Amino acid sequence: MDILTEALASMRTGSPASVRTDGHAPWGLRLPPVAGAGFHVVLHGRCWMIPLDDAETYPEPVLLETGDVIFLRDGRGHILADHPDTPATDEDAAPFCLGTPIGTVTLGGDGQRTSLLCGNYHLDQGRPHPLVGRLPAVIHLPTRDGRHPELSAAVRLLGAEVENPRPGSAGIVPSLIDSLLLYILRAWLEDRPAGDGAGWAAALGDPVVAPALSAIHEDPSAQWTVESLAGRSGLSRAAFARRFTTLVGEPPVAYLTRWRMTTAARLLRESDAPLTAVAARAGYGSEFAFAKAFKREFGQPPGGYRRAARAAA
Repeated sequence: MDILTEALASMRTGSPASVRTDGHAPWGLRLPPVAGAGFHVVLHGRCWMIPLDDAETYPEPVLLETGDVIFLRDGRGHILADHPDTPATDEDAAPFCLGTPIGTVTLGGDGQRTSLLCGNYHLDQGRPHPLVGRLPAVIHLPTRDGRHPELSAAVRLLGAEVENPRPGSAGIVPSLIDSLLLYILRAWLEDRPAGDGAGWAAALGDPVVAPALSAIHEDPSAQWTVESLAGRSGLSRAAFARRFTTLVGEPPVAYLTRWRMTTAARLLRESDAPLTAVAARAGYGSEFAFAKAFKREFGQPPGGYRRAARAAA
């Protein structure tokens, strides 16, 4: 079971949107917050990403050069500019709010050109999977000098399609942007220090915790207990529970419940399965017990959640 793919799929609420941005110095663009996670890929030139107002969460201004990728976990507003001292406006920010597969923006003067692909992933930040919720606010991944070859290849492919659109580009670019998110998170996970023994980077490679996570994701309806999950690892119940909680950030039963409710919510959003089938998939033998548990987690009954999700789509 590919837990990273499953975790992201559980949060997706729509297709990615992107904007081809060409800035000619001097230029500065103030970008509004987005409902999800944001990203920028520098296709040509260099620029700065400047945080707006959250010094505790965001880093200092980040210099981005050709091939660099930056991922903004919570989609907060920020500034892109050719220099940190260049004034920024939001006059050219409208295409970033439209949600189109590929929009375009050209701004600035007549100086050096910087080309970027900017965009966002529509992710449910109200109930983020802990793998995503615990990411750094900003992930900066240079791809020069042979670093992250798969991510670098995706960036090159994106650049080629955006710089020179041809028949099929409208379908290829969104698919590449989808893949880019997985490459970004994979690169970040693989970049973690070898001695970092906590967190999801460690959990996904842990010989005890990873099989338990895979079992939960593969069959959330199974009647898992701490004992049965521990039995797959050969550890005692107490030792397994401590190790799982340390790496994942919550006890095994709490994570199991979270994933069951996440699975149910995704089925309600994306399928017409009857509530009895959704309840069974979430490990509940009774539709009434499922509805009660779902309302406790989401603040509304399953039918109301489905209607609201359909209306918002």
